[in-house]
Amino acid sequence: MIKIKLPDGNVREYAQGTTGMDIALSISEGLARNVLAAKVNGKVVDASLPINDDCDFQLLTWNDADGKSTFWHSSAHLLAEAIEALHPRTKFGIGPAIETGFYYDIDMGEKALSADEFKKIEDKMLELARQKNQYQRYEVSKADAIQYFTEKGDEYKLELLEGLEDGSITFYQQGNFTDLCRGPHIPNTGFIKAVKLMSVAGAYWRGDTSRKQMTRVYAVTFPKQKELEEYLTLLEEAKRRDHRKLGKELELFAFSEKVGMGLPLWLPKGTMLRERLENFLRRAQVRAGYSPVITPHIASKELYITSGHYAKYGADSFQPILTPDEGEEFFLKPMNCPHHCEIYKTKPRSYRDLPLRLAEFGTVYRYEQSGELHGLTRVRGFTQDDAHIFCRPDQVEDEFMKVIDLVLYVFKALGFDNYSAQISLRDPENKEKYIGKDEDWDKAEAAIIKSAAAKGLPTVVELGEAAFYGPKLDFMVKDALGRKWQLGTIQVDYQLPQRFELEYTGSDNQKHRPVMIHRAPFGSLERFVAILIENTAGNFPLWLSPEQLAVLPISEKYEDYANEIFLRLQENDLRGYIDHRDEKIGRKIRDAEVNKLPFMLIVGEKESEQGMVSVRKKGEGDLGMMPIDQFISLMQGEINKNIVRFKE
Repeated sequence: MIKIKLPDGNVREYAQGTTGMDIALSISEGLARNVLAAKVNGKVVDASLPINDDCDFQLLTWNDADGKSTFWHSSAHLLAEAIEALHPRTKFGIGPAIETGFYYDIDMGEKALSADEFKKIEDKMLELARQKNQYQRYEVSKADAIQYFTEKGDEYKLELLEGLEDGSITFYQQGNFTDLCRGPHIPNTGFIKAVKLMSVAGAYWRGDTSRKQMTRVYAVTFPKQKELEEYLTLLEEAKRRDHRKLGKELELFAFSEKVGMGLPLWLPKGTMLRERLENFLRRAQVRAGYSPVITPHIASKELYITSGHYAKYGADSFQPILTPDEGEEFFLKPMNCPHHCEIYKTKPRSYRDLPLRLAEFGTVYRYEQSGELHGLTRVRGFTQDDAHIFCRPDQVEDEFMKVIDLVLYVFKALGFDNYSAQISLRDPENKEKYIGKDEDWDKAEAAIIKSAAAKGLPTVVELGEAAFYGPKLDFMVKDALGRKWQLGTIQVDYQLPQRFELEYTGSDNQKHRPVMIHRAPFGSLERFVAILIENTAGNFPLWLSPEQLAVLPISEKYEDYANEIFLRLQENDLRGYIDHRDEKIGRKIRDAEVNKLPFMLIVGEKESEQGMVSVRKKGEGDLGMMPIDQFISLMQGEINKNIVRFKE
C-alpha cells in the first residue's frame, strides 16, 4: 500500500499502481468526470499514470491553472491532427500551451494557411473531438523514433530528437495522429467542446532568423461553448479598452520613430494624469515619513559594478556612454537603488537616524527587444515610484508591514480591489543565480512571510522568482476583464548594504550594517497608467481626470459668460476647457462624451440672464440648471467622495 496526501492534509492509502483517475473515482464519480490530469509531488502527470510511492497528490480540473494548461496542450495535438487530416503533407514543429490557449508551428510547404480556412479546421477538430479518442502515452527507443519521423519526412521532429537521450523518449497518440511529446495530456478528446482559431503568424524555427519561417497557428478551446462565447466577448471588450487605442483617442501619450521605440512621449493630458498620480502618492509618502530625493539619469559604470547589476544585466542593457576621457564609461540608469545607497553614505548615520526612507520618481532605462515592446506595458524608458528604506534589523518587519499598508492604500484609492500577493523566493536548487549568504536570505524570506501573514494577505509562494539580491512580495492585481497584472513590489535586501559598505553606529557604539527595503507601489508608472486606462476604460475617477469638465457656449454671443464661468472654476482648482468652436451644441456635447468628460456645462441665453449653468453628467444625463456655486460644491463633494485619505 502507498500513502496519498491530499491538498486538505488528509492521507489515504491505496494499492501500489493506483492511478489519479482511480483516486478520483474513489472520492466521487462527479469529480472523476471533470479530472483532466493530476499533480504528484508538484509534477503534472497523466491521470492514467500509475503511482507507486507515497506522495503529495492533487487532482486537476478546468478550474486549476495546470488543468487548463494540460487541456490546451492536448488541444494543440488535436489541432495538428485536424490539419494533417486536411493537409497530409504538413510538417510540425512545436505546439505548447500559452497563457490563454495554444499554438502549433507548422510547415505546409508552398501552401499558405489563411483565415479563410479556419472554419474548416475548427469543424474538423470538433468532429475528431466527438470521437473521444484517448491520449495514449508510450515509450519508444530513439532508433524507433528516428525511423518513424524519417518515414514520415518530418525533419523538425528529427531535429528535436537530436537533443533527447535514449530511454527518455515518449510518443502520444490520439486517433490517427502521433506526436513526439513528454505530456501530460487530458484523458480523451471528448473534453474539448468548443474551438476557435484566432490568428496565424510567421515564426522562425527555434527562433533563429537564419532558419525557415514556419506558420504559427494560434487557437483556443474550452470545455463548454458558453465559455468560448464569454471569452470572445471579453476579447472584444479588451479591444475597446486597449490603452494604446484609448491613449491615442484621449490624447494621453504617443510614440515617435525618430525619438525611438519604447520611449513614450507624454502629451499635456497624459502629463496631467501622471502628475495627479505622483502628487497623490507624494502626499501619502510625506505622511509616512519619506524624504524626497533626485538622482541623475546616468552614472559611472563603477556604480553598477559595485551593486552587482552590471554583472547580471550589463550585457543585455544599453551599451556604455563613452566620454572624451580615456577609460571613462557611463550607463543610462537601469535602477535607482545604487544611487540611493550613495545618498545614504553622504554622512555618518546613527541608530537614532533609522529608519531612513528615501523616495524618488526616478526614470530608468532598460533595453527590451523590439518584439517585446507593447504600448506602455513594456517600454525602454519608464518611471518608478521608487523608495528605499534603510533600517535596523529589528525594524524590518514593522517597516515591511507599513509598506504593505501603503500599497493597499494605492490599490483602494484607484479601485483595484481584486488582488493577491506573491511571495517570490530563491530557487533552492539554483542558488548560484543569487548573491549573498544563506543566513541573510533565510532572515529576509522569513520577514516577508511573517509580515504578509500578520497583514492577512492572500498569498502564493513562487520559488525562483526572487530578485538576485533578495526575496520580494509582488502584488498581483486582477483588472475589470479578469486579467492578472503584477503591480506593486516590496523587497528585503541584505546584499546591497554589504556591497556598498553601508554602516550605522548602534546603541553599543559599534558599527552595524543596515537592512534595505526596496518598494514601489505603482511599480512602473507607465505600466500602471496602461492598466488604469484599461481597467477604467478611460473613465478615470473625477479627482484623477486630466479634464474634469467642458464649458459649452451655445453660440459666440455667450463666450464672455463662458469665460467668466470658467475663471470661477479654475479659482476652485477644477480642470477643463471651453469649447469655442463654431459648432452646433449637439456636436459639442457628443465630442465631450467621446472624450469622456465627467461634466458638461451648457451656457446660453437663459443661463447667462439668470447667472446659472445647465449641467450634464456623464452616465446620468441632464442634471438641470443650477448656480455656479452649487455646481462647484457638487464637484468638490464628488471629488472628496472619490478620494481615499492615507492614515499613517
